Amino acid sequence: MRGLYLHIPFCSKKCIYCDFYSLETTHLMNAFVQTLLQEIELRAPLLTDAQRHFDTVFFGGGTPSLLSVEQMEQILSTLQRHFSFEGGAEWTMECNPGTVTVESLAGYRAAGMNRLSFGVQSFFENDLAFLSRIHSKSEAVEAVEAARKAGFDNVNIDLMFALPNQTFERWQANLETAVRLETEHISAYSLIFEEGTPLNAMKLRGEVRQSDEDDDAQMYEWTMEFLANNSYTQYEVSNFARTGRECRHNCIYWQGDEYLAFGPSAHGYVGGERYWNARSLKRYTDMVAANMLPITNSEVLSEKERMFERAFLELRSKGIRLAEFQRDFGISLKTVMQPLFTKYEGENLLHIQKNRISLTPRGYVLCDAISADVITALEHHTGAAWAKGVEVALGED
Repeated sequence: MRGLYLHIPFCSKKCIYCDFYSLETTHLMNAFVQTLLQEIELRAPLLTDAQRHFDTVFFGGGTPSLLSVEQMEQILSTLQRHFSFEGGAEWTMECNPGTVTVESLAGYRAAGMNRLSFGVQSFFENDLAFLSRIHSKSEAVEAVEAARKAGFDNVNIDLMFALPNQTFERWQANLETAVRLETEHISAYSLIFEEGTPLNAMKLRGEVRQSDEDDDAQMYEWTMEFLANNSYTQYEVSNFARTGRECRHNCIYWQGDEYLAFGPSAHGYVGGERYWNARSLKRYTDMVAANMLPITNSEVLSEKERMFERAFLELRSKGIRLAEFQRDFGISLKTVMQPLFTKYEGENLLHIQKNRISLTPRGYVLCDAISADVITALEHHTGAAWAKGVEVALGED
């Protein structure tokens, strides 16, 4: 599969935990949309016919639902003029409750969007205030109901656990509310104190304290069990879906497939090359205005770097596809890592199947440690070290 990502860098209010590039303003949006359209016009002629065909499109941010219906229509018509899309392609848009109405959502649906992802995070007012969210519990519920009225049958909600002072009972209540809303997808993330965010600064000043690791693990284990009992299948560390409703766009990242990206700070991966756009909106705008692609850096991944990333990312999601891994990198993981895999299978951390090595629910809890062991074993086998981090354009679900 191939995906297309567009970063919309505007928010009504920036959340204290967010490290994605965004600005607390909307007055630059009209000019930004025109710049985004120009970037699309600049890049499209440089692609082969095969590189212009996509299976998924994802609008992330920032807050894409701050776009007017007319602005969204402009962007989608430009994409459709320059690229081709698989029949039944997935078109996802991130939305914040409090920024949408039945009418705006109906407009997005008519323009071509067919999947929504709501950044709910919590159904408790004091949690929402702490996280700097602009919506209330009632607005979160109303947003999902509005999506249904507007014709959307594929909806995700994001929730966060391990918040400072969050009780186990409160997290249970959040998930129970989410399940009652009957969304097709739930993303459940542990709160992370990212360097450079206001939240991390608060921690360094001693104003908040990170949740205890044991409490974090308890919430996560209960999440997996509860959602499994309510017909959600876990297909990645933090993502759960009804049958057939996995986020196809994010699966592209996790499988090492190609994705094109537009907008400031967006990361793309095409033809074995990873690139990233200027993070500053001004620099991004100035480069496009000068008829330059707004790329500030790029790198061509070696075969071994691609191999390490594939193993790391696939293990965290549906599992490593063994036949495809051997086809692409000439290594039979089942043979090379048999002692390690057999050990983990005996501890009920891995499933060993004919063509896939995947984590069990217990294995997901220890995913970081297991992934590190697999990478170390690959490094020993190949004689190469994996020195690079993993960057993706990133939808949040």
